[in-house]
Amino acid sequence: MLKNILFAGCLFLLSWRGFAQTGMEEILQQVEQNNLELQALASALEGKRFELQSGNNFPDPEVGIFYLPFGDHTAGDYTEYHITQSFEFPTVYGSRKNLINQQISQYELGYKSRRQEILLSAQAYALELILISKKLKVFETRTEQAKTVLDQVNQLFQKEEVGILELNKSKVVWLQQQLAVPQLENQLQNLSEQLENLNGGKPIGTTLVDYPVFVGLTDADSIWMEKLRAEPLLLQIQQEEILAQQSLQLEKNKVLPNLAAGFNRQGVMGSYYSGIYGGLTIPLWGSRGKVKAAQSQVEFQTQNNLSKVNLARVQFDREFRNYTFLRTKFTEYQNTMTALDSEDLLLQAYQLGELSFLQYYQEIQFYRQAFDTFLEMQHQLYQSHTSLLKHQL
Repeated sequence: MLKNILFAGCLFLLSWRGFAQTGMEEILQQVEQNNLELQALASALEGKRFELQSGNNFPDPEVGIFYLPFGDHTAGDYTEYHITQSFEFPTVYGSRKNLINQQISQYELGYKSRRQEILLSAQAYALELILISKKLKVFETRTEQAKTVLDQVNQLFQKEEVGILELNKSKVVWLQQQLAVPQLENQLQNLSEQLENLNGGKPIGTTLVDYPVFVGLTDADSIWMEKLRAEPLLLQIQQEEILAQQSLQLEKNKVLPNLAAGFNRQGVMGSYYSGIYGGLTIPLWGSRGKVKAAQSQVEFQTQNNLSKVNLARVQFDREFRNYTFLRTKFTEYQNTMTALDSEDLLLQAYQLGELSFLQYYQEIQFYRQAFDTFLEMQHQLYQSHTSLLKHQL
């Protein structure tokens, strides 16, 4: 068991970036396809796209009719009707279209950010499943070993070669190992249910045997540049500045006059006049101060976004240093573990009478604690690695 897990740990030294094509990717693909929240968000995003695009339409045309039969007049009744279409200056629609496209991009980034959170949770549950599965195999083996020792101690007790205290200790050890197995099985069940919940209530059709293969990360600057291009939260920060700039451009174009065009017909007793109508709205008051306000927003977003990106870089550097430290310690621990005697050798030594039960128990406890620490450290390293590369999800 130890050799297999230590061999898996050695895969940290392989020479390629990212996860291999493994069951982990299959699980994430299933969750992305079946997650109910993502399905709802996709529908909401589509509705928001139509809502925003409808905000750049022309106003509805206006139709008016006058029929004036009353009053003191000798001629026939007066009639008039007109059709009028008003609209903003043409460049306004182009600027607003660009703004709407950027707003849609912002909502899409919000969807991608939530998608990333859900997939990251699914990945965390999957990694936890691998850890608990490894622990379960280890404790099942330990339970078998404890039963073997108990049987042997019981035989020695029957021969009066050991006392009741040693027999009781061996029973306690066996019971402790037995108790750990159903606890781990319960944890596996809970994790599976949480993963299925993220998968829209559908069972995961992929079984994870071991951690995915990846290489240790060494180039922080390259990873950071990848994040700036792909991390939804960082892209949202950049998008806020783009939105402010596009809003400023729109306000500048809205200073231009609104226009109106139409057709008019007037007539009395078969005589009529008809022709076209044109007009404009002079923007003396409506846009006052709006351009300056938009300019101030651009300046605020530029400085605020720079501050947010710098803070994100500080957090990334801290996370990367923690990962590097953990990886170094893991490698050292792994090298040390390979030099330790295995549980099988200790059991053989006990069965041959080279160790007393107390010596065997003390040695095996030390070894098992070290091995449990190794499993936890390996799991933490994978968690740190996936967190650093979450922009690849």
